[in-house]
Amino acid sequence: MINVGVCIQHKLFLRGVELILDNCNDFNILFAIDNKKLLVDKVANKNLHVLIISVSDVSNRTLNLLVRLHAIHQKLKILVITANRTEETIIKIVKSNAKGLLSNNAEPKDLIEAVYSLRNGFDYFDKSIKHIVLQQYVLTINESTPESNLQKLSERQIEIIKLWGSSLTNQEIADKLCISIRTVETHKTHIMRKLQLKTTIDLIKFSIKNNIIQL
Repeated sequence: MINVGVCIQHKLFLRGVELILDNCNDFNILFAIDNKKLLVDKVANKNLHVLIISVSDVSNRTLNLLVRLHAIHQKLKILVITANRTEETIIKIVKSNAKGLLSNNAEPKDLIEAVYSLRNGFDYFDKSIKHIVLQQYVLTINESTPESNLQKLSERQIEIIKLWGSSLTNQEIADKLCISIRTVETHKTHIMRKLQLKTTIDLIKFSIKNNIIQL
């Protein structure tokens, strides 16, 4: 069971997200609130796995809140929903310890997949945001980028990285390869372990450097 908390200031939007989560038997909603002032106390509950929060701006106050929430509960995975998809906004949110980003026009299935991905230790960016993140982090590729270990990967694992790098969701990858979502996630976990990578960003750098995916 994945324990989820939701904080969205617009009540209609909040109820919509709550309804989507309620329809998934694997999710347990610990709270659904529209007041950010209550978040610090709510996040102190160490049973919380994923926090979904809407962000309308990237003021210092908002960014400091994200940093503070992570400091209170370092194992917490924060998923931000935002209507602002400028590069500056996205990068600032990512640097404030958010592990997932969804645009406010994402599909319900994207929200569900994002929660699963974060709980399983993966970052998650929807299609409209992923390219911006890739463009930003490719600039940081240097000598410290993980060395090539392509020989450690199977053909299927390389195929999955290519599809993922093409902005396909886990469900779309599963459908294309005629396998289950759980199998896709298992492959991703094995890939990270084989390459000794800690984050999805490390995998992005590795894949670009080794011409598995291209921008």
